[in-house]
Amino acid sequence: MSVHRPRLPLGRILEMNLGFLGLQFSFGLQQGNMAPIYSYLGASESQLPLLQLAGPMTGLLIQPLIGAMSDRTTGRWGRRTPYFVAGAALCFAGLALMPLSASILMAASLLWLLDAGNNITMEPYRAYVSDRLDPSQRQFGFLSQSAFTGLAQMLAFLTPSILVGLGMNQDWVDAHHIPYTVRVVFSIGAVLSLTTILWSIWRVPELPLLPAERAEILSRPSGIGATLMEIVHAIRDMPRAMRKLGVMSLFQWFGMSGYWTYAVYSLGRTIYHTSDPQTSAFHSAVLTNGEVAAFYNAVAFAGAFAMVPLARRIGPGPLHALALVCGGLGMIAMPMITTKALLFVPAIGIGLAWGSIMGNPYAILTSAIPSARTGVYMGIFNMMIVLPMLFFAVVMSRLDLGVVSIGFDAYHRALASDPRNMLRVCGACLIAAGVAVAWVEEGRPRAEALAPAAA
Repeated sequence: MSVHRPRLPLGRILEMNLGFLGLQFSFGLQQGNMAPIYSYLGASESQLPLLQLAGPMTGLLIQPLIGAMSDRTTGRWGRRTPYFVAGAALCFAGLALMPLSASILMAASLLWLLDAGNNITMEPYRAYVSDRLDPSQRQFGFLSQSAFTGLAQMLAFLTPSILVGLGMNQDWVDAHHIPYTVRVVFSIGAVLSLTTILWSIWRVPELPLLPAERAEILSRPSGIGATLMEIVHAIRDMPRAMRKLGVMSLFQWFGMSGYWTYAVYSLGRTIYHTSDPQTSAFHSAVLTNGEVAAFYNAVAFAGAFAMVPLARRIGPGPLHALALVCGGLGMIAMPMITTKALLFVPAIGIGLAWGSIMGNPYAILTSAIPSARTGVYMGIFNMMIVLPMLFFAVVMSRLDLGVVSIGFDAYHRALASDPRNMLRVCGACLIAAGVAVAWVEEGRPRAEALAPAAA
C-alpha cells in the first residue's frame, strides 16, 4: 500500500467520479441538441461542423494550458480543485442560457462559454483521478468515469422523450423555433453540472502534496511563459505510446464528430422522410436520435464495467480495437435501416465503442506518462482529440463570412449533402482507428503479468 496514494474502497472511487455525471450530461446535451438548435435558428446542414468549432478550439487552446497550470498549482485548495469549481460555474451559466438563444451568433457564443467550462474541468479531473488512486486502481477509476459518461449521456439524450411521454408537446416551441423540452433539459443539466462536481471534491478531497512534491513544483520556473514552455517540452519528450495513440485518435474522433453531427439528419431521411428542421417529423427524428443515443450510452455504461476484467486479461489496446470495429460496423449499418425498432441493433456496437473510448485509451496513457506531468500530458492528449474534430469541421463544412470563406465543403462536394453517406464514412474511420490502436504495444498485457504466480 502506498502511503501517498492509499487504496480507496469501491464506493469512494465511484463518488470521486460522480462529477463526471454532471460533466458528461452537459456533453450529452451538446451532442444531441446543438446541431438541431442551429437548424432551428436557420443554419444549413453544410454549416453545422464549423458552427460547432467551439468544442475543438477551446479544447485545443485551454486544456493543455489548464493541465500544465494545474500541475504547477500549490494553493490551499489543492492542485486540481480550483479548476473544477471554475469550470463547473461556467458550465452552469452556459447550460442555463443556451435554450434562450435568439440567433445563430448567440448560440455559437454561448457554446464557446459552455465548452470553456467543460474543458477547464475535464483534464484536471482526469489528472485528479491519476493523482488520487493507487496505480492498481486506476484502470477501474478511468473505466468508472466511462460508466458515468454512459449513464449521464443516456439520461441527457432520453430526458426529452421522457418529458414528451409525461405530456409535454414535442412541437411546443418558442419564438425562435426551439422546443421547450430543450429548455427544461438544459436547466436540469445546469444543476447537475454544478452539484455533482462539488459533491465529488467534498467527499473525496485531493491528497495534500508531500513536502518533496511541493518543493519540486516551486522549484520550476513560474509564469505563463514557463507554462507554455512546459507544454512545448512535454510535446518534445512525448512517450512513444502516446504518439501512437495520436494516430488512433485522428480516425476515432473524426468518426465520432461526424456521427454526432449528422446522425439525427440521417434518421430524419431514413425513418421520417424529412430534411426540414421546422417540421413535426424532424422533432420526432430528434427524439428518436435521443432514444438511440440513450440506448448506446446504456450499453457503454454496462460495457465499461464488463471491460474491466477483459482489459486485465487481453489488455486495453486489443480490447479497444475490437470495440472500435464493432462501433464502425454499427455506423455503417445504421443508414440501411428504415424501421425505428431495428436502429437499436447497430447501436449496441456504437455503445461498446463509446464505452471503450472513454476508458481504455486513458488506461494505456497513464501507464506511459510520468506522474509529475500528468496534467500537461492529459491536456496534450486532448489536443489529439480536438485536432481531428477541427480537421473534420474544416474539411466537411463551409462558412461564408462576407469577405472570406472557411472550409472545403466536402459534405456537399463529396457526399452529395447526404448525411447517410457521412455515417458510412464515420464507420470506416472507426474501423481504421481499431487497426491503428492494435499497433500500440503498450496496450497489451505483459507476458510476466499473464504468467501464473510461482508456487
